Parts: sequence; structure tokens; C-alpha cells
Amino acid sequence: MLLLLWDPLPPAEAVSGNQDLITDILLRLPVKSLLRFKCVSKQWLSLISDPRFSRNYRSLASASILLCGTTELIDHVSCGRRNSEPPFTSLGFISDSAGTKILQSCNGLMLCCSFFKMGKSCNYYICNPSTRQFLMLPPPNAKGCDESTTILGVYLAFDPSKSPHYQVVCVRNCSSSSAAEANDHYQIEIYSSETLSWRLSGSPFSAPFDMVFDNGVLWNGTIHWISPTGASLCFDIVQEQLGEMPSLPSNEKWSKRRLRYFGESGGHLYLIEIYGSGTTQFQVFEMKKDYSSWIPKYQVDLTAIVKAFPEMVRSYPDAHDSRFCLFSILFVQENEEDSLLLLHIPGKFISYNLRHKTFKELCDFGANSTKANTSLPIGCFQAYQFIETLACV
Repeated sequence: MLLLLWDPLPPAEAVSGNQDLITDILLRLPVKSLLRFKCVSKQWLSLISDPRFSRNYRSLASASILLCGTTELIDHVSCGRRNSEPPFTSLGFISDSAGTKILQSCNGLMLCCSFFKMGKSCNYYICNPSTRQFLMLPPPNAKGCDESTTILGVYLAFDPSKSPHYQVVCVRNCSSSSAAEANDHYQIEIYSSETLSWRLSGSPFSAPFDMVFDNGVLWNGTIHWISPTGASLCFDIVQEQLGEMPSLPSNEKWSKRRLRYFGESGGHLYLIEIYGSGTTQFQVFEMKKDYSSWIPKYQVDLTAIVKAFPEMVRSYPDAHDSRFCLFSILFVQENEEDSLLLLHIPGKFISYNLRHKTFKELCDFGANSTKANTSLPIGCFQAYQFIETLACV
């Protein structure tokens, strides 16, 4: 009788020889671990450094929300749940004596700037907080705009599914033939990480007198702005063309309208207006893909939250409005699993489920908490959508 003996490879050798299996495992790890694992072997270094690995990693990574105070990262929320460890805790790896703050998060890269410091110009940075890489942008140098002109807004556009390079859009006021027109003329400049330089985009343009260029939202490759009186402006980065958006349908006078949220999530552009400081009911509007109109997407009722947290109700020294509810809308998160409204109320962060009309408390920062400065008033916290990436800056 002939016996055939099969001696399988030891488990470790079987795994090390299966590159597809190794790749699948590595794609599920955080960036911090991947950077360490580059030192394991030349094979792993080559695998993790491959641009195809970076693209696949981006497609599998899940988005989360970073809650930030004025100077620090407060917490990390993923799909409505609070994670035990945020992807990073500060921007201390950026070397700036004035300190830095986040302006925008875009597909894993962040646009930051230095805080105001007497006698020091403001610096702008592009950074990847996961890899702790950063780049200080050179100052814009538009012709016709001298050094005394003011930078009104800066925006990062990065889509790794289309290009490994990013662009930065800068809006600044521009000198004109007369002093009366000087404040109404603006110039756009674009920085490219491919050329490492700024260039002019189009000619100087005029805008509504109350347009605020530091609150724009990037959606579908276009930056969108809305003024306090409802005027709109948008800039298509690819076509380098200016346009407008439809107005939000409302019969309320502009004196009673308050824009409380304007942002993007999950490929959708959202806007929330609240009429009257005492209201707890409002709608979440979504812009149609073809820019034809705003449509009501969700109806929100915060009455149950106010009952659960009565500290939200404050008196108001106005005979016509005896009370108001203290809260700020930080973020609208839209994904396949859920649609959430992230709220900040006194001392707490609340997640409101837009589909099921339920809510839960995410973080409770009591008086003895060392994790957050609860003395900061409502409106001083920001939320940014973040997704880890291996992209270089």
C-alpha cells in the first residue's frame, strides 16, 4: 500500500505567501498601524506604498465626524457612535508659533491656518493628520491685488478618485479704478499641488455687498456661498466659472430668517433655516443634483430633546419672544446606514436620527470634565467630516 503524505505549509508561511490575503488584512488597519508596518519587510513596504493600495484603502475607509473646540480635538464620532480613540488629538505636528486651527476637511486632507498673532502674517497649511505630514502654502500673488488686500476665503478641493493632486481656491478683495468700487471687486486664485504654484482664475468680479466668503461649502467640485440676505454665488473649480443657486422657498421676511446650517455630506448639499429663536421645528432642505431647486428632505422636531434637557430653554428680554432654545446644529451626516443631525446643547452633544425621529446623548461634559472646555458658548464648537487617507501633501 502506497501512502501519500501531505505536509501543509505552517500557518505563518501560508499567510506570508498569500499577497491577496495580506492586502485584505492591511486595508482594514488604521493609517498609524500601516506606517509602522512598512518596516516589517520590503514586501510590505512596497505593498503599502503602492498608489493602488492607497486608492483601495480610501474606498474601504469609513467617514467619521471630528468634534473640535477652538484649539483642540474634543471627540470622534463614527456612524452615530463614539469611538474610544480619535484618529488624532491635535495639530501640534504643524510647526507654527501662533498655533493652528482647522478650516476644512476634504477626503482625509485638511486645510488649516495659524491663529492671529500681532505682527505675524497668517499662514495656511495642507496637512494629513493621519500621517502627520504638512505643507505650508506660499502666499497668493495675484496681479492687481497688492499685499494689503484681504484674503476672504480659502478652500481645499481634493478628490483622490480623480487625481492624486489637490487644489486650493483663494478669494480676496481686489483693487479697482475707484475707491467706491474697491470693496465690491474680488479675485479668485488657484493653487495646484501638481505645479506647486498659484495662478489667477478669470478676471475680477463683483458680488452682493453682504456675501461672506469664509462660509462656503464644497459640493460636486463647486464651492457654494450664501449671504445673510439669501443671495448666492458658486464657483465651478473645473470649469472656473461663477454662477448662482436657486433661492430657498420661504414666505418669511429676511429679517426673521436665520441660516443655521449649510454643508455637504454623503454627496448631498444641505441647508437649514430656522424662523424665530423659540422654534424647535424646522426642515432640512437638499439641493437637487441639477441645481433646479431646494427640496425638503427631513422634518425635524426637537420638542422631546427640550423636554429631556430643560437647560436648553433660556429667557429672552423681548416681550414678543419670551424664550428661546439654546442649541447649535453642527453637522448633517448622511450615509447608507443612517441620517443623523449632530447638535450641541449646553454641556452635551446630541445625535438626532432624521429618519426615526429618535435621539441619544453622545458626550456629557460635566463641570469636572477635563476633556472639553464647557465654558465655551454655543456656536464655538465645529464638526468636520473626516476619513483617513495615505495621500501625500
